[in-house]
Amino acid sequence: MKRIRVNKIYKFSPTGWDLVQPFWKDRVNPGDLVRVINLPGAPKAGTMGQCHIACPDTGDFLCMISTASLQAA
Repeated sequence: MKRIRVNKIYKFSPTGWDLVQPFWKDRVNPGDLVRVINLPGAPKAGTMGQCHIACPDTGDFLCMISTASLQAA
């Protein structure tokens, strides 16, 4: 399992379940830069290989994705 850090910016490159069930389709595009965030009341980033992402400029929540879909920016 890939280790990711909260508030760090990554490049989104969908793999695995993110390709099978693309809930991110309307919110983010492959190759976009995203910021990993923790949401109140939700599991911390990296729990069970998932994390929440936000727009790096505005901080707006985008969706939950697999940590395997993140690459160093």
